[in-house]
Amino acid sequence: MTDPKSAFTHLNEKGEANMVDVTEKAVTSRTAIAEGFISMTQSTFDMLLAGEHKKGDVFAVARIAGIQAAKKTSELIPLCHPLMLSKVQVDFEPVIQSETNEYLIKVVALCKLAGKTGVEMEALTAVSVALLTLYDMCKAVDPAMIIGGVKLLQKQGGKSGDWLREENT
Repeated sequence: MTDPKSAFTHLNEKGEANMVDVTEKAVTSRTAIAEGFISMTQSTFDMLLAGEHKKGDVFAVARIAGIQAAKKTSELIPLCHPLMLSKVQVDFEPVIQSETNEYLIKVVALCKLAGKTGVEMEALTAVSVALLTLYDMCKAVDPAMIIGGVKLLQKQGGKSGDWLREENT
C-alpha cells in the first residue's frame, strides 16, 4: 500500500504542509472548466431571467464576483500559487428540471493561462463565489435556495495531461 502522505503534493516528507516547488516545471498552456448550480423557486428564477431584481443586473454582479474570485484564489486557498491568469470567463445558464420541478441557474467558469501550475482551483473558486453572490443578492426573496454540484469538468495542459469528467458522475 502506498504511503498516504506521498499521494499529497502539498505535504513534505514529514507530513507538514508546504507549497509545491514549481521552479523547474515547464510553462505550458493550461485550462480548467468548472460548474455548479443554485436552485430556487420559480418566482425567483423568473425574476432573474426577466431582469426585474430591484438590486439590478444580478448576473453581471455575480460574473464580476466570479472573475475577481479567480484572480484572488491564492489569497483564499492556502498553498495555492498566485497565477497570472490570461482569461477568466463566467457564464450562466437557466435550467428547468421538469421531472423534479426544479429551477436552477448553472454557473460555468473557464480559466486559462500559460504557466507552471494548473488553474483548477481558480475555476472552482470562480464558480463558488459567483453562486454565493447569486445567493446573497436573492436571499431576501428566496432564503431557501440551495447551492450544489460544484465540480471540475475538465482540465488541459501540464505534466499530468488532460482530464475530462466522465458523463453521469
